Amino acid sequence: MTILPLVLSPDPLLKMISKPVDKVDDELRKLMDNMVQTMYAEGGIGLAAVQVGVLKRVLVIDIDYEDHHHHHDHGSCGVFHVKNTNTLYFVNPEIVEKSKELSSFNEGCLSFPGARAEVERPSEVRVKFLDYYGKEQSMNLDGIMATCIQHEIDHLNGVTFVDHISKIKREMILKKMKKNK
Repeated sequence: MTILPLVLSPDPLLKMISKPVDKVDDELRKLMDNMVQTMYAEGGIGLAAVQVGVLKRVLVIDIDYEDHHHHHDHGSCGVFHVKNTNTLYFVNPEIVEKSKELSSFNEGCLSFPGARAEVERPSEVRVKFLDYYGKEQSMNLDGIMATCIQHEIDHLNGVTFVDHISKIKREMILKKMKKNK
């Protein structure tokens, strides 16, 4: 497995809309496995394919894994070690229902290192998607999972978390990202 380079703001790729996936095959599963390794290595809880430069409607989420410090350098074995993993794979995810009730969460993003902002989103969603094996699934999500899936689906639609905050806060974050680049 490979840790992939992240696409960082202000890269214009983050504003592009990802294309639907025709079929879930070994090549796509390899991409998803690499995305999971990248997410773990970067300390994220969700990652959309566009964030590693692939414009496909694919995302991975794992909200409660733990970093498992190993006795050797991760670079030498090529795998980032974690425990308590519960990775969810979403291919062509689509929100089919949203609650009227909103919740606010202090969101960050691997494509915006060091930036955080309060974002308000529906507190519960129902998502339809294909899983790791291409099987059609549907799930009701709430709490941090609901926030995370909405954040990642936004990425697939060329929307980032800063698009949900005030213009002043957004400009401050974007200015900081340009400066860091």
